[in-house]
Amino acid sequence: MTSPAQAEILAMMLYETKSADSLKTLKLSGVGERREGILIMDVDPASAQFGAVMWDMPLANDTTSHHIFYDRTMTKGYITALTKRELGILDMTKNPYRRTTIPMPDCGMGEDVTFNEKNTRWYLTCMDSSTIIVGDVKTDKVIEVIQTPGVYPHGLAVNSKINRILATSTVKGDMTNPGETIIEIDATTHEILGSHKLSLKPSPSGEAPVEILFVPGAKNPIAYITNMFGNTLWTATWDKASRTFKTEQVFDFATENAGVPLEIYFNKAVDTMYVTSASPGFLHIFDVSKDKGHPKLIKSIKTGQGSHHIAFTKDEKMGFVQNSLLNLPGMSEGTINVVDLEKQEVISTIDTLVKMGMNPNVIVLLPENNAFAGH
Repeated sequence: MTSPAQAEILAMMLYETKSADSLKTLKLSGVGERREGILIMDVDPASAQFGAVMWDMPLANDTTSHHIFYDRTMTKGYITALTKRELGILDMTKNPYRRTTIPMPDCGMGEDVTFNEKNTRWYLTCMDSSTIIVGDVKTDKVIEVIQTPGVYPHGLAVNSKINRILATSTVKGDMTNPGETIIEIDATTHEILGSHKLSLKPSPSGEAPVEILFVPGAKNPIAYITNMFGNTLWTATWDKASRTFKTEQVFDFATENAGVPLEIYFNKAVDTMYVTSASPGFLHIFDVSKDKGHPKLIKSIKTGQGSHHIAFTKDEKMGFVQNSLLNLPGMSEGTINVVDLEKQEVISTIDTLVKMGMNPNVIVLLPENNAFAGH
């Protein structure tokens, strides 16, 4: 294994074989049995090895490994799985990295892992089983299983200041029964306190709220939510008097001819917000310097089909956009766009995985370069 310290910017990705239709369209030969794995790639556009795979760890080909989430110390990476009831854990302190798995019998279709501010608890959302698993970061033992009947939890955000957890109700695992709410949970007792509709349409609206993120350090807590099928951006703002949230639609991506908004990020100064949309593929940059709850669009940068996660360098000069969403037609280009965040433009595109007949499912930078970007 090549030592990760030898390159300036190394990214870690989960990958899987492209769909059969995609392989036919690309006219790729030599792609055999379905593959999955974790790889490390040099994504530094100034490097002589730009786009080269530096390390590759094969995974079981029936797992559909989905996302990687670092704990707040970035000493562990948590890997969710769509088709196996398990949670993978990558020990980032050892070279080569070590991966272990924890059985998750109560978790069908593991999606996101979120950590509380003190890094003592992790929360795993499980869409198909309508559960949220609470675990101990130190021991990785399950503490509690929160039952959320009728809800398909995907995105989750914790705010200990107001003792609240918010989780989105997205879709069932087969992409049916889209939800339209976020649920509000007591962060201490894990009691479900209620739900909040995120749609201006009559119910059932089919909006499918997907990701949620609190504005870092906001004096009065505000969470942003993307509606995957509704193509809108919403806020849930804490109301001190009623001790609950008030919701508001704050942006319609249809005005940019964009659809399927997904991930949300903030810079360190919390004056800029980044949102990806998968169809046809954009990185949207918003100004939130004057009003944290009412973003102003600065620019929509055209990226690849299926724009999903972004990895940010610690100096916030570059972002790396991963273009693939669940191997879905029209949203699984398989490239990585390198974005100059100061110039606000794509400066290069990596097609290494495309040529291998693979799609990246997520991208994070290795800890020495990775910025949390508000997560």
